Amino acid sequence: MSDATRLSVLKTYKLYVGGKFPRSESGRVYEVTDSQGNWLANAPLSSRKDARDAVVAARKAFGGWSGATAYNRGQVLYRVAEMLEGRRGQFVREVAAAEGLSKSKAAAQVDAAIDRWVWYAGWTDKIAQVVGGANPVAGPYFNLSSPEPTGVVAVLAPQESSFLGLVSVIAPVIATGNTAIVIASEKSPLPALSLGEVLATSDLPGGVVNVLSGRTAEIAAPLAAHQDVNAIDLAGADEALAKELEIAAADNLKRVLRPQPVDYSATPGTERMTAFLETKTVWHPTGSLGASGSAY
Repeated sequence: MSDATRLSVLKTYKLYVGGKFPRSESGRVYEVTDSQGNWLANAPLSSRKDARDAVVAARKAFGGWSGATAYNRGQVLYRVAEMLEGRRGQFVREVAAAEGLSKSKAAAQVDAAIDRWVWYAGWTDKIAQVVGGANPVAGPYFNLSSPEPTGVVAVLAPQESSFLGLVSVIAPVIATGNTAIVIASEKSPLPALSLGEVLATSDLPGGVVNVLSGRTAEIAAPLAAHQDVNAIDLAGADEALAKELEIAAADNLKRVLRPQPVDYSATPGTERMTAFLETKTVWHPTGSLGASGSAY
């Protein structure tokens, strides 16, 4: 058969939940088009059941991931960058099609996303020294503060900057030991769904990152109200949706990171890491008070 008559093998995009690639429980899909309105692929249209399954997977993975050493988490994030580098060409094509960019501009975004994984990999064993430390107290005590991950974090990926923005909101969440349920850009979900394939072939344990695609408002609503979700990043929500989700999140006192203008091409600070950290303070008596201590 000549190349002129060969049919290309179209890619079947699936969700990434618990380290596996299920189709949406609902069996629904929706059409994804490029910037000119041309069909690119069918993406899974996630349901509320898919969202609940992702929470179960993220909670199951949290103990092992949060208990790993910071150095080990850094190695895993660096491995993600390595795997992305090997599939760079694929992501350049997907980002170019998703955002209507030239090949050179899409390549710059993909390169920046790969570098972003490396940047956060370097922070995993340093953030504790930045936000923790010894505290001065009036009394014969050691008073030490150290950060701990918040838990399961729902992340609404930015609607624009479908890949660099996506990586910029996922990496800081897992770098600090949290697990994540990520709602991909509704308009441009394909790079996020392909990222699931990269994560599955890296050393990242299944369930640490779970990727859903579909209608952002439909998926985010059950996550915001879910009692086993500890925090939510509203980066990809518009003003009306953000307000609705913040009200729902108040039912179990979730941490909420409100949407704000962000230049994802700029070097990030530590804000997205510290947004999903809790501070544990340990008091330990010194001198004649004995060897027992307490923590809160």
